Amino acid sequence: MIQQSVLILATFGLSALCGLLIIPLIESFCRRKGLYDQPDERKIHKSNIPRLGGISFVPIMTIAVLAVIMTHNQDAPSSNKISISTWSLTFLFSILIVYGIGIVDDLMGLGAKTKFIGQAVAALLLPLSGLYINHLYGFLGIYDIPFIAGLPLTVFVIVFACNAINLIDGIDGLSSCLSFVALAGFLTSFLHDGMYSYCVLIAGLMGVLAAFVYFNIWGSAEKKTKIFMGDTGSLTLGFILGFLFVKHVMINPESNVYHEDALATAFSLVIVPMFDVVRVSMARISHHRPLFKADKNHIHHKLMRFGLTQHQTLCAILALSVLFIFLNQLLLHFIGLTLMVGTDIAIWALLNYSLNLGIRKKGLSPFMVMETLG
Repeated sequence: MIQQSVLILATFGLSALCGLLIIPLIESFCRRKGLYDQPDERKIHKSNIPRLGGISFVPIMTIAVLAVIMTHNQDAPSSNKISISTWSLTFLFSILIVYGIGIVDDLMGLGAKTKFIGQAVAALLLPLSGLYINHLYGFLGIYDIPFIAGLPLTVFVIVFACNAINLIDGIDGLSSCLSFVALAGFLTSFLHDGMYSYCVLIAGLMGVLAAFVYFNIWGSAEKKTKIFMGDTGSLTLGFILGFLFVKHVMINPESNVYHEDALATAFSLVIVPMFDVVRVSMARISHHRPLFKADKNHIHHKLMRFGLTQHQTLCAILALSVLFIFLNQLLLHFIGLTLMVGTDIAIWALLNYSLNLGIRKKGLSPFMVMETLG
């Protein structure tokens, strides 16, 4: 365990170092080429900010992971070598598809339908390689599920996670910090089960993400040190979280150790962005608005209209995410998975109802509609 922990820390450190060196180069490149996220009535920032920080995620993560694994495997006995499974190779190919979609979207723009199809194709490769949700751990009384049901469910979960992280990326550090918390949770769980190849992969992403957060939150537009992740970054993060969700939930006697709380844990780690997308979509439908019409109705918009600053909003949402994680671990053992999810929904609904009341008392509307997304 000590040796594996060193490998994980080494991967994190190498990835973070590469991020600190490479992200400023990307920021400088964006400024030279005029690749900015320009402010408008829908966005929080008030000045042009370079938007391609997310293109660093996949290359740096891959370099750090391969460098550490190859160095480790050179001297390690065969029984201690870290191997890369077929699922991992399929995942890398899938993430390259999503990564490419994000780059094209950031540079030239893509329609919502095109992005959705690309994400679905990338997600479909995973169940076709044998990685899919095959157990619901008693949720709604359902346990084992066949491949014919697990395949569309897996694709839905991954695409949903992909877009949830993308859509909640509205203030500095929100998507990256929520993803960092979720990744830390998955890393802890996989480490406990001895699945070290996944731990190294997660550590590689967490390292570059930590470097990005430094520039994204504490960077300055005036000093030319601030950068956004763009769709490349948010779609990549969402896809990886969706992949880890499926991997954590799937029961595979050859590699996974069965845990009765596997689905509850995975669900809790991504609950805030997923609940936010569901609530926003329902609000748009109830107000007879197009589903892909942008608005300022996300949880961070509501908290800021309520009176919080951008950094206070970030801290509040992160605290809420951590609260759900620990609360659900407690609720699961007392009321079971189905009632736990129902309780989460009730808490989320009560929170948003309270925010709406507070916003109305300030004389503001809790629902704001902006332009249609491409």
